[in-house]
Amino acid sequence: MKENSLYDKKSLRSIWGKTKNFNELAKDCVAFSNAEGGTIDIGIEDQEALPPVGQKIPQELPTIVVNEISSKTCNVLLSAKIQVAENGGEYLHLQIHRNSNALSSTTSGKFYLRIGDKSQPIGPEDISRLAADKGCFHWEDAKTPFNWHDADPEKLENLLRNLKLSDRVSNFVKQKEIKEILDHYFLTDPDSDCMTNLGVLFIGRQTQRGRIPNAPIVQCIKYDQYGEKVNKWIWDDYTKNPCEMLNAIWNVIPEWKESTEISEGLLRRNILAYPEQVIRELLVNSFVHRSYTVKGDIFINIYPDHVEIVNPGRLPLGVTEENILHMSRKRNEHFAKIFFDLHLMEREGSGYDMMYETLLANGKSVPVVKEGEDFVSVRVERRIVNKEIIKVMQYADQTYNMKQKQLICLGLITLHESLSASELIRLLGLRDANSLRPWLYPLIDKGLVTGSDTRTKAKEYRVSPLLLQESQYKGKTSLKRIENYRLKELIATDLELYKTASLKDLRLRIGEEIPAKKVRNQLQVLIDEGRIRKVGANRWLKYEFIK
Repeated sequence: MKENSLYDKKSLRSIWGKTKNFNELAKDCVAFSNAEGGTIDIGIEDQEALPPVGQKIPQELPTIVVNEISSKTCNVLLSAKIQVAENGGEYLHLQIHRNSNALSSTTSGKFYLRIGDKSQPIGPEDISRLAADKGCFHWEDAKTPFNWHDADPEKLENLLRNLKLSDRVSNFVKQKEIKEILDHYFLTDPDSDCMTNLGVLFIGRQTQRGRIPNAPIVQCIKYDQYGEKVNKWIWDDYTKNPCEMLNAIWNVIPEWKESTEISEGLLRRNILAYPEQVIRELLVNSFVHRSYTVKGDIFINIYPDHVEIVNPGRLPLGVTEENILHMSRKRNEHFAKIFFDLHLMEREGSGYDMMYETLLANGKSVPVVKEGEDFVSVRVERRIVNKEIIKVMQYADQTYNMKQKQLICLGLITLHESLSASELIRLLGLRDANSLRPWLYPLIDKGLVTGSDTRTKAKEYRVSPLLLQESQYKGKTSLKRIENYRLKELIATDLELYKTASLKDLRLRIGEEIPAKKVRNQLQVLIDEGRIRKVGANRWLKYEFIK
């Protein structure tokens, strides 16, 4: 098993003998405890999958390790036991539990966090973020000195009315008194009449909202093709609550209303440059999921070919660029509850699914998430990659009973024309081939997707010709979908004609749309068959036909 954010392995020498170093092990235990927990197998070398044959672990070692780590760390919960591997060798299995109520540290006062396969140190500027993400500090629940009776009466009235009109709010809540409703949504302190930070954000006056820490400010900047600023909108006067700011951003900026006209037979259809559901969901995420312990404005950068929304802070603990489609972490759960009950956001964990489905259904590429040192950005492309994809997605959605994840998988395959199993796993942020099954296999069972003959992760999947025909797909013919045996003969024919060629020249002649990896695989097959050979090396490598 490879080392990752939940697993690590160490040599037995790290805790036994003259080279033992419990301080290093303590650091890793703190890192796991501050993240999602994890396991450490001690007695397995870095490059090995199993312990040495015949290795024996001293019976007293589990107790020694637990005592040593407990004496060198604070707020770390762990257990240790001896296990026997399939080759008969023993190793020590260390289980570190996630501490969701407190920050873990070494006794010397150092903090660490498990990121990928490394235990990274946490600086003073990140400790507040870590505390907020672990639930040790709740910004939205913090009590302010402002009394709810002094709140903005118009904002209070509008919020209560909208909550009572919502079908997501139970009748039991709707029948409560005003203070009880405010307590229910954590807008006020339950033991007093003081508003919380969240309460000031939604029902407070301008002066009150401006005095709470890190109340959201939004800047929208439009750039031309040369990167020069041509327009700017800013919401920094604290007059609007999050609901009003969300509507203002959508209604004021004209770029959201721009569209592209496409033909559908005798009819014409307008495709928005940026679908409303996608932009609203991204704006909602920028309010709800940002870290309010980090200073900074929300930026909406509009370029000629894409829009980028930049949030201060980093992703919640456990959420990465790769798993954001599946992983959900509540950072401001009461904020999210209000937005959900007001129909301003999707249910937890379904926002990115909706954006993937909507963008693919409009023939566009999926959003790209990037996490920096102190920001998170999401990029959405403006252009339609392939208008014909819209026909396929629309026909499949109307004709077949498909779930959202299957529509997303079909959209990705249609967008890329052909994808291998490993590429699908990467694009969908899945763990392995087993987790791909519910996304892909129903499409195969319904005959919407076909696969190549190989049984490895290199097996390629493409939209079935029948679905393309039924949906009246009229896209350009591409060699990206070419079968491997046909590609092999195409390469052989080209080399027979030109005698010698580099990979670049070869792809230039047979089709640049064919992935280089796919061409290399068939070149290797031809080499194994003795039909061609390599000439030169590295950048001068060429392939030569054997007569």
